[in-house]
Amino acid sequence: MADNRNPEVPGQSPNESDSEWQDINDTPLIDFVTLGMFIIDEIEYPPPRPPSTNVLGGAGSYSALGARLFSPAPDLSRTVGWIVDQGSDFPQVITDLINSWSTSAVFRHDPTRLTTRGWNGYVDSSERREFKYTTPKKRLTAADLAGTPLLKAKAVHMVCSPNRCKELVKEIIALRKREARLAATSRSSSSSSNNDEDDSDDSDNDPNAYTRPLIIWEPVPDLCTPFELLNCTNALPLIDICSPNHAELAGFMGTDGLDPETGQISVEQVERNCEQLLASMPLATYTLVVRAGEKGCYVARNGGRRKEPPTKKGKKKKVGLDARNFHGGLQPDTDMMSLFAGLLQDMQDRDNEDDPFGRFDDAEDEIEADPGIERWLPAYHTDAAKVVDPTGGGNTFLGGLAVALARGKSIEEACAWGSVAASFAIEQVGVPELGTDGEGSETWNGERVEERLRGYVERVGLMI
Repeated sequence: MADNRNPEVPGQSPNESDSEWQDINDTPLIDFVTLGMFIIDEIEYPPPRPPSTNVLGGAGSYSALGARLFSPAPDLSRTVGWIVDQGSDFPQVITDLINSWSTSAVFRHDPTRLTTRGWNGYVDSSERREFKYTTPKKRLTAADLAGTPLLKAKAVHMVCSPNRCKELVKEIIALRKREARLAATSRSSSSSSNNDEDDSDDSDNDPNAYTRPLIIWEPVPDLCTPFELLNCTNALPLIDICSPNHAELAGFMGTDGLDPETGQISVEQVERNCEQLLASMPLATYTLVVRAGEKGCYVARNGGRRKEPPTKKGKKKKVGLDARNFHGGLQPDTDMMSLFAGLLQDMQDRDNEDDPFGRFDDAEDEIEADPGIERWLPAYHTDAAKVVDPTGGGNTFLGGLAVALARGKSIEEACAWGSVAASFAIEQVGVPELGTDGEGSETWNGERVEERLRGYVERVGLMI
């Protein structure tokens, strides 16, 4: 947790206000960072339930929670990074709550603006809700990570439109490569000025060397429409996981995602929509993780080419679709001959050094065939009475999933982490309560996260 103090915030020292990043610069590695916004929520429920106010919210907060659940203090908690933009009206109780998590949160206080606030209104007894901002929003950009340990996170979570997703990935890759070049230049200068030192190449162990992050993309609901389908498929080659919920996926495909007879979430529609979307991207492997409320989540990965991690140094051969000319998004008027001609040309263009999205980073000559995955994992809670408020459940799921992937877990195990993380988020209004049991281990809502995960894995028969 970054205690970035500001004289405008009660209890903070004025002589520490010049550097908002200074206290996280001693964090060696960040596993997870989110570009989701910080929001303070007001939640209005159907009568007679009273509204809840000053609730910690936003995709940034809940995804950080998901990663934090699997990152006990004092060490792993510091591998969770996020940015908290505080306005002049920021409640001290929320500052204290965030501090209690001991993450690498960065507080940025601006007394000239109000904190981003939102109104959530549930329109009926289902999970469908309306949302609107009640104060101006402050959106994060890749530049907000520059010059900080957060930029080097192993996994980056973002909530945005398809086109903005492409922009963010390009900017993050460029910033990471720039910082790696600067570090290499500095290292070279230092080495040349110390001729007596061992000049052996230790770049493989250099924490400043360039690596491509895992990108977990959560499409923004408002732009999950058929008009954005082509942009969505164009974004898929640039990311590692695309995770819409069932309604957002259906929106891209022009349906509502519901069973016409029962009005409930249709598992058949989820599966069919995934199949249709992945079928439009036939020459490489892409992964969809669809969050479907009480139905759980559906993992769909098409078979195709999968890159192997690098095993030797030297020039890396370009493998895959040229990131500048990717194709996808089948439309009624799509010229299929031109589409596949373009895809085949992309396959041949493997020596192009201009790779702004980093899709060819670490690619090698050998290609492994991926058999693909089609699997449902159930929601943790089978009793609807356990679900008090589903707000933030999807974001929390993705925080858990992302940090699992960052630590080398498989996509199916990562989905188990996400399902367990979401289960804690929806058991109350706001966030779960952090505590300690009699043995000194962390608990959330009185239960150890690892014990809940163990029980879930056994229940669903997941082999890990």
